[in-house]
Amino acid sequence: MAEAKEVALDRAQVKKAVQALQAFLKTKSTPDALFLEETQQISLLFTLWKIPKEAQTIRIPLPHGQRSDTDEVCLFTRDEPNMTSEQTQRFYKKLLEVKGVKNVSEIIPYKVLRTEYKPFEAKRRLLGNFDVFLSDERVRRLLPSHLGKHFYERKKEPLCVNLQSKQLARDIQRVIQGTSLKVTKKGCCCMARVAHSGMTADEVTDNIEAAVQTVVSKIRTKGPVMKLVHLKSQTSVALPIYTSDLSNLDSLAEKNKPTDLPKKEVRTS
Repeated sequence: MAEAKEVALDRAQVKKAVQALQAFLKTKSTPDALFLEETQQISLLFTLWKIPKEAQTIRIPLPHGQRSDTDEVCLFTRDEPNMTSEQTQRFYKKLLEVKGVKNVSEIIPYKVLRTEYKPFEAKRRLLGNFDVFLSDERVRRLLPSHLGKHFYERKKEPLCVNLQSKQLARDIQRVIQGTSLKVTKKGCCCMARVAHSGMTADEVTDNIEAAVQTVVSKIRTKGPVMKLVHLKSQTSVALPIYTSDLSNLDSLAEKNKPTDLPKKEVRTS
């Protein structure tokens, strides 16, 4: 049997679920939230047919950005050879200007992170000062021990970028405005933020379709992948937008069926 990794969403039904969620969120909005133009996150909850054998982080580009242009963005870079920290900062500031990158508000070289942000209070202030963190892919593996667990608990771990890319401005924009899905080996469910309550129903629907197809195509699991997909906010119940064909159970049962062992010959005396 061919591997069933296709997920056919009914756009009309997805849009109805989006509109129902938006209507619910409007009833829960407070006057203060409306005045401050605060928005709620809208996420997709994926339920897989089986627990993945390996952990994976899937980068998901979205057709409609879900972050404000006023979000504060911090970039962690490597230490350039034969340069001081100040020279490294100026080097990357110039690089971003030349490449047309305008949405990075702070540049922190690796050495500065290790020294000036070693105390817990400094890390806490850093976490609160920025909405998004980016990381030079060359130092990504060095950052967790210096940032601390709070960055990861608050889901603000740095997003990896290739600062040597010829299309740096485009790549950074895609990373900032996109999203990611963490797939673990601990369970069948995982969640990704794909929109916010201030977006139109069509924009949210476009993002949902793009996210689902990206996840299905990139997840490293053989056979049928997606069992259920739900749409939800931070305060709502989960609304189903996709349910897999139960015939996939036959495929899974066939894959998990133990092979028949050869029978031992019985000798008669």
